[in-house]
Amino acid sequence: MQDQILDFIHYLRVERGLSENTLKSYQIDLENTLTFLKRSRSSWQDVDQYDLLNYLEKLQETNKSRNTIIRNVSSLREFFSYLVQFSFIKSDPMQKIDSPKKAKTLPDVLTVKEVNKLLSMPDTSKKLGIRDRAILETLYATGLRVSELVNLKLEDLHLPMSLIQVLGKGDKERIIPLNDVAIKWINRYFDDVRDQLLSKHPDSDAVFLNAHGRHMTRQSIWQMIKKYVKLAGIKRHVTPHTLRHSFATHLLENGADLRIVQELLGHANISTTQIYTHMSRKHLNEVYQKYHPRS
Repeated sequence: MQDQILDFIHYLRVERGLSENTLKSYQIDLENTLTFLKRSRSSWQDVDQYDLLNYLEKLQETNKSRNTIIRNVSSLREFFSYLVQFSFIKSDPMQKIDSPKKAKTLPDVLTVKEVNKLLSMPDTSKKLGIRDRAILETLYATGLRVSELVNLKLEDLHLPMSLIQVLGKGDKERIIPLNDVAIKWINRYFDDVRDQLLSKHPDSDAVFLNAHGRHMTRQSIWQMIKKYVKLAGIKRHVTPHTLRHSFATHLLENGADLRIVQELLGHANISTTQIYTHMSRKHLNEVYQKYHPRS
């Protein structure tokens, strides 16, 4: 049973080109399912919808979030479809299980004032402070996912044209404009910092490097932002993705077309982008309530 999970992950990597983070989520969900099922089942062919419903019920009993349960259902649906497609099992038990409705939650977004405060926190009299300022400016200027930022290569930057080339989810490429402020800090990072960091690993083509000259990780970006959020005195939960949400929301609040924002974010479906319209409407309502004389 474990081997078929690994074969499925390999299939998704090769045939579907999914990111390593997505593959890891699939594998964790399926291996947790397997741990639960091994008490009573020795093959995937023996698993029926009641086994799977019992597993999903266990997730609810252990207070897993609705979105975690939805993700598990999605993982199981993909996996059993794969098992049927390649004749490992005869029928798909997931066809008899409905997907729970996703809870609609608005992502956290910083105000423009909070973003400006956060971006000003790195100490740019120090070399790593210059690097950190360049990273923060790039995240807010482009709405990049953190995984996209840490995987940026030198060849992806087209600074004379104020553009950045990104390979996103499913190996889909997109071109994103860079504003003058981000370009200024990236150039300063290249002029004053990167070559010194590169001295230990001169062959690296990653744009942003850590203090040891290696490419940065998602975790290191998260820790860096956490530090500057605290220094800025921002009293709410902020992650690297918060800058992506803020990027999209601020564009819409200033009149950007939804389709353009979809393209910049790299969303395959515009319905994913539409959550930001709810946020901009919320902002408009708050402004109305604050300033209209009859409110």
